[in-house]
Amino acid sequence: MQWKEGHDMKKMNVGIIGCGNISDIYMKNCTQFQNISVVACADLNETLAKEKAVKYGIPSVLSVQELFAYPEIEMIINLTPPGIHAEICLKALEHGKHVYTEKPLAVSLEDGEKILEAATKKGLAIGAAPDTFLGAGIQTCQSLIEQGKIGDPVAATALMMKSGPEQWHPNPDFFYQPGGGPLFDMGPYYLTTLIQLLGPIKRVAASAKISFHERTIQSGEKQGETITVNTPTHLSGTLDFEKGPIATMVTSFDVWATNTPFIEIYGSEGTISVPDPNTFGGPVLMKKKNQEEWQEVPLLTGYQHNSRGMGVSDMVSAILDGTPQRASGELAFHVLETMHAFQQSSRLGTHIKLESTCKQAPLLDMKHLFWEKTK
Repeated sequence: MQWKEGHDMKKMNVGIIGCGNISDIYMKNCTQFQNISVVACADLNETLAKEKAVKYGIPSVLSVQELFAYPEIEMIINLTPPGIHAEICLKALEHGKHVYTEKPLAVSLEDGEKILEAATKKGLAIGAAPDTFLGAGIQTCQSLIEQGKIGDPVAATALMMKSGPEQWHPNPDFFYQPGGGPLFDMGPYYLTTLIQLLGPIKRVAASAKISFHERTIQSGEKQGETITVNTPTHLSGTLDFEKGPIATMVTSFDVWATNTPFIEIYGSEGTISVPDPNTFGGPVLMKKKNQEEWQEVPLLTGYQHNSRGMGVSDMVSAILDGTPQRASGELAFHVLETMHAFQQSSRLGTHIKLESTCKQAPLLDMKHLFWEKTK
């Protein structure tokens, strides 16, 4: 697999805060995007930051405060744990930097609103993961829907059901605190995909519970330690979309095995089976009415492998060239409000009407890829 160079592009200097597990794929990809120059990284663990800088050819290792103040840096990629997303985003904006953050945008709605307000006041851009909906798999699904291949969408299912991360993650504590759980951890992938394919959400009705109040860590140095669970681990909800479709969504850390699809979109003329929204590729399957068998649909050319960071590159293009910003702060906030609506609906026993909305991002222009994977 090689990286294919395209036409010359303007570049933006970027700094990365947070050098944990997720940083590897960001550093690998962002150091190869044509419109990004990763000039520095920072982490509270300076040794870890130095290791990552050497591994990915990043010129400078700075303290977090130094990175905020570094004049050459125009954008900060925030890869810190969810609990401090808002703090890092707000400080970056205060220092005049654009920000792209890992999901979720923030833990609380109030902090999410503060981030968007601060960005607007400063005239800066906010972007947020996930960007997997820009991959060839989900882009192909969006193209099929826009072409009317399954008629008018009427309904959908989205099912994320598995056992908890204490089975494999060496430091799983944060998954079971507010801002974690299956909804805040994996829900953004599913909700972002649903919004991208069906449009913004109007209201939510849901139930949520903590099935097991303690979890035992199964790997790493903390193996055998017990976690007290402080956030719901099984949530089931109904989503009403502004354009009319109704979706059923379940997220759970309480399921040992399942054979359900990831996401299915049901239209008046057929069904699309959407690939894992935590990935960039396929397969995409479609079955139209009166067809006996599912048909695999060829993927649009482009990003089919782990391309995390392409949302950053797309955001840089939006800032420098005036193109649409797809993984936007408004989209991330709409996802955040939807997740809070799940929990609020369960507490109150009623539908929750969303106050925010967002636009469906246009299809990625495959003629102007920031980088291409070629054989």
